[in-house]
Amino acid sequence: MPNIQVLPKDISELIAAGEVIERPASVLKELTENAIDSGATRITAELKRGGVLYMRVTDDGCGIAPEQVRTAFLRHATSKIQKAEDLEAIFTLGFRGEALASVCAVSRTELLTRRHGDEMGTHYGIEGGEETVFEASGCPEGTTVIVRDLFYNVPVRAGFLKKDAAEGNAAAAVFQKIALSHPEISFRLIRENKTEFVTPGDGELYSAVHAIFGRDFARDLLPVKYAEEENGGISVSGYIIKPLYARPNRSHQLFFVNQRSVRSFSLISAIEDAYKTLIMTGKFPACVLMVQVSPRIVDVNMHPTKAEVRFSDEKRIYNAVYFAVLGALEQNHLIYEFHLPEQMNAARQVQQMMTQQNPSAAPKKDWYAPVESPVPHQPQPLFPRQEQPALPIPHQEPAAPEVPAAPEKIIPAAASPDTETASAAEDITIHEIQAEKVSTPPSIQPAEPVPAPLPEQPELRNQVISEIQNEPIRVIGELFHNYVLAEAGEQFVMIDKHAAHERILFEQFRRRECKDRQTLLTPVQLLMTADEISALETMQGTLEQCGFSFDFHEKPIVHMTGVPLSCAELDLDKIAAELAENCLKQTAEPDAHLLDDMFHDLACKAAIRSGDRNTTEELQVLASEVWNNENIRHCPHGRPVLFLLSKYQIEKQFKRIQN
Repeated sequence: MPNIQVLPKDISELIAAGEVIERPASVLKELTENAIDSGATRITAELKRGGVLYMRVTDDGCGIAPEQVRTAFLRHATSKIQKAEDLEAIFTLGFRGEALASVCAVSRTELLTRRHGDEMGTHYGIEGGEETVFEASGCPEGTTVIVRDLFYNVPVRAGFLKKDAAEGNAAAAVFQKIALSHPEISFRLIRENKTEFVTPGDGELYSAVHAIFGRDFARDLLPVKYAEEENGGISVSGYIIKPLYARPNRSHQLFFVNQRSVRSFSLISAIEDAYKTLIMTGKFPACVLMVQVSPRIVDVNMHPTKAEVRFSDEKRIYNAVYFAVLGALEQNHLIYEFHLPEQMNAARQVQQMMTQQNPSAAPKKDWYAPVESPVPHQPQPLFPRQEQPALPIPHQEPAAPEVPAAPEKIIPAAASPDTETASAAEDITIHEIQAEKVSTPPSIQPAEPVPAPLPEQPELRNQVISEIQNEPIRVIGELFHNYVLAEAGEQFVMIDKHAAHERILFEQFRRRECKDRQTLLTPVQLLMTADEISALETMQGTLEQCGFSFDFHEKPIVHMTGVPLSCAELDLDKIAAELAENCLKQTAEPDAHLLDDMFHDLACKAAIRSGDRNTTEELQVLASEVWNNENIRHCPHGRPVLFLLSKYQIEKQFKRIQN
């Protein structure tokens, strides 16, 4: 048990503003972090009426010595730091020594604690900062803190609390983040006598994500692993969402720095920039990312709740997260399969509408009822790619037949509360706590193990990749003058020709690989400012690689003399003006994304339009380019370019295969 002492004044003045208990979530955060720092392997939190009426946090940590219990409730009393230099290397979640003092000042607080090996523990009570009881007591090893009647003596602050459900949700969200940050600890959350989740505590982040957010969310994740060797090293690990399942907000962007949940604009920008051109506008990637850095390059003492951090080298942190996410996207295949059950449900709805309008048209047999499909509930990627492109550009994979995976075993969404953690009574007295077993409670384990995120079968995957890449694609038709229908081996392929062509052009511009250039018989003349001309001259080499050429001999008149063949039919006056504007922005504020935005606009304007009539030969060239280029899996807007449907799935729908 580390020694608890009151910090000297010169050290306490170096710490950020005092802890403010605003709501039950603040109390739960502080108590849970103290439990983690005590070395606990199991932590249980119980809330009633959102935590305002009753909150209990139980752990099996090291406990507190009887002679140090009173000291623990004093301001700036902590065992985490002893000298000012310790603030530069903080590994614990708490270090200010203000949590217990702040909590007991606005509530009725009781504490039961016993160190490992001691015969008796300590029962301590304090209300509004005044001690009410201090006695030896029998209790389990570890520490239990009970907080009742929060803000009973501060009615003004109590008036700012929201409804019990809202306060409970906020507290649960805090507890979820802490549980994710420490997957090696088993966490249990009980609200209103019902267990909401239990994490297994097996050290696997995926297990904790599965237990907290459920199977559907966990199934749509991709693993991330990155390590920087030089300068002390930065490591990034965790999971990110597949682009197709991006969220409508940032609520599921969870970042942890040295196992502490934080908010950081640099981390948010890094992951969203890595997803650029892979997700729709207005959608946001979800993630659970662990960033490990040296404590000397991160300041966790800049915010009262330690929710915000500051890095000494923001660019280095940004690059680490950006390339970690980018690498994960590049290494995982992102072709999606048709979701047949939804299609059949749509047919059912159409038939029901027809029946309502004309009852006599109702079929005698439910011919449109879906049959059992081997397709998963959500579209799934099939295999990861083998090689990475020359430039770090997010992309996805060509398709492959499904690889059989071991059947999943699912953790139950909520385990039934046991006699040690849940009580049917509205109020739990301290005597009930004392009556619990003195021995340590049994380990909390899920009913069944969670599934692994991805089966590790590299040899089988490589064989599948090789086979599918050797299959040629053959166009068999077109649907609605927008979707190319093709077959490749035993795969039926549907391609969005506009999205595909847009991505092809975007990649050509982005990689400076324009092979077809149209020399203009009548150059486009444009009057430009000196700054715009200078910007075009500075970017002339890049523009020529993209197919654009300019003549600057008649300043301030600039002549556009050549354009990519795909842009020859567009409004060239407007394109020249946009190029000058974007190049001016690029020279004033260098940013690779400015050029990407420009290339995106050009590709969108020059791509084949929906409704355009194309020959079979043109569609074949387009389909071959898409099938053989692993970069072309999403359009720059984030929409999927192609979907697959296997021969097996088609024959299953027609009942040619019964098993």
